[in-house]
Amino acid sequence: MAKRPQLTGRAAILAVVVCAIAMSLAYPVREYISLRRSISELRAEKARVEAEKQALLARDRQSNDPNWIKKTAKERLHYCGPGEKCFVVMEPEQGKEQATVKQPAAVPPWYQTLWESVEATDKGTGRRAVTGKESVGQS
Repeated sequence: MAKRPQLTGRAAILAVVVCAIAMSLAYPVREYISLRRSISELRAEKARVEAEKQALLARDRQSNDPNWIKKTAKERLHYCGPGEKCFVVMEPEQGKEQATVKQPAAVPPWYQTLWESVEATDKGTGRRAVTGKESVGQS
């Protein structure tokens, strides 16, 4: 009895066909996987943007509340309504050793800086209002 060769012509052709099919499917499968990953990333980003949108809508609804507007005006602009008594609490004077330490100039409130720039423009002097960063550098 004659021994049969282990690798016949048919087996070689079958191996070549299987390799060709595998190679032709590799790129589309890889693209499919990357697109699925991209879709999941976009869904996560969409959820984040939706959450941010909801937060902004809630903030917008809050800004329509007159009590919130009054509270914000008092906190941020130091507004005092008609008939109200407003007080400014000053911190007690600190020791002499603290007074000898040179402290940077206080930054004026934004509305003072804005008004100074409007006045400078109106007068035509071209003087710029001093901001906090500039005043520290000039001291």
